[in-house]
Amino acid sequence: MSRIGKNPVAFESGVQVSISAQNEITVKGAKASQLVKMRPEIKAKVEGNKIVLTRSDDSQTSKALHGLYRALVQNAVIGVTQGFTKTLILNGVGYRAAVKGKILELNLGYSHPINFEIPTGITIVVDKNTSISVTGASKEQVGAVAAKIRGFREPEPYLGKGVKYSDETIRRKAGKAAGK
Repeated sequence: MSRIGKNPVAFESGVQVSISAQNEITVKGAKASQLVKMRPEIKAKVEGNKIVLTRSDDSQTSKALHGLYRALVQNAVIGVTQGFTKTLILNGVGYRAAVKGKILELNLGYSHPINFEIPTGITIVVDKNTSISVTGASKEQVGAVAAKIRGFREPEPYLGKGVKYSDETIRRKAGKAAGK
């Protein structure tokens, strides 16, 4: 049995969980609502304040999907109760960010500012012009938006300039060595 898949997903009393006939789990909480669509090999049922996932057979695919869907349901429960946050740091002279309505404006050393439209379900907060916090209920969407923003100017290895995650360490390279 899958080590991850056999563990039930516990949720608090303020969270509503419903399972449809199409094998979809809807998780509603104080912050948002999440939908997890599952393949027919995996079945879910609610027992008290826990969601238990079971698989139909012991094939390799079913075993892999068992752990996957348990993790996706767990992320949905955490997302609707606490939410997910990724923090990005801007490193570089003149690099700054500002939120104007539903647009994130980034100055990253190019000849023009980059205007990034903030998707629905995502909240972006800029602190001190160089720190960007991406927050939302979907772990997948938060990670995708943070990766998109980081992709506008990835950190380079010589000076470390660019957009990096707050917990990321940049492996620095030595520059040109001076001649004899």
